[in-house]
Amino acid sequence: MTDDARAGRVVAFGDLFTDVVAHLHGDLRYADDVPARVSTHGGGAAANTAAWVAHLGHDASFVGRVGADVWGRAAVEVLVSGGVDCHVSADPALPTGTCIVLVDGHGERSMVTDSGASAQIRASDLPGPLFVPGNHLHVSGFSLIHDAAREAALSALRQAGEHGMTRSVDPGAMAVIESVGAERLLDWLRGVDLVFPNEDEARVLAGVDDPVEAAEKLAQDVGAVVVKLGADGAAWTDGVSLVHRDAAGGPVLDTTGAGDAFAAGYLGQWLAQAPPDAALAAGVRTAALCVARVGGRPT
Repeated sequence: MTDDARAGRVVAFGDLFTDVVAHLHGDLRYADDVPARVSTHGGGAAANTAAWVAHLGHDASFVGRVGADVWGRAAVEVLVSGGVDCHVSADPALPTGTCIVLVDGHGERSMVTDSGASAQIRASDLPGPLFVPGNHLHVSGFSLIHDAAREAALSALRQAGEHGMTRSVDPGAMAVIESVGAERLLDWLRGVDLVFPNEDEARVLAGVDDPVEAAEKLAQDVGAVVVKLGADGAAWTDGVSLVHRDAAGGPVLDTTGAGDAFAAGYLGQWLAQAPPDAALAAGVRTAALCVARVGGRPT
């Protein structure tokens, strides 16, 4: 697809969770107790990205699956109240996914995840009217771990390509690569317009120690790679050119959802025809907004 064809709605496909965030007031001690400030937030990488896209003033849709429970209804209501167009099915057997997030004194988070109903989204759940030229599909890599959700995610990528949509994938976590294998994931990524790995994911996928060199190698099989470098900002490459942008700076309270917010900021500008430097700037700026608050959402 040419740059002139880029426009329209971001369709985020994947996980929608309830996040239980514990901001620890000390080190976690095995078989002991540690005080914490505990709060509940909307979560799930794909849902987070959709929420930030809408918050930034762009059209956003979310496609996913929750349990037929109060948590699922509440999760959808929160997204809708934030301006996200939701296409969410209710699983009759599995609960809404839950993620326990442990945040240390430096703002770094560790996660314990039960995907619940998100693991069982089906290809039949995909809303046909969203798959039209001009829209953009963004897929969370967490959807690729489980058999049913993987089939639906790969079907969504195929349908989006067949309908002339642009496509992006965020691998999401090293756990995704460890679960499915780097070679399989690379095969599924081939031909998409954008991939958003962090530096560790880029290294493992490309088999190269330097994350920027890894991104350049990965870009030989996709349209472009945007590697998230944490405190060092982010870099874009199409395998020929390279653009780097420093992090925006500011307080770091909780890194939950920072990569999801970055992708939202980047996509909003990229779809508006902005050059890589401007899109990177929007990405790091949105990530900075995210880490300055508790939870992975704008509100």
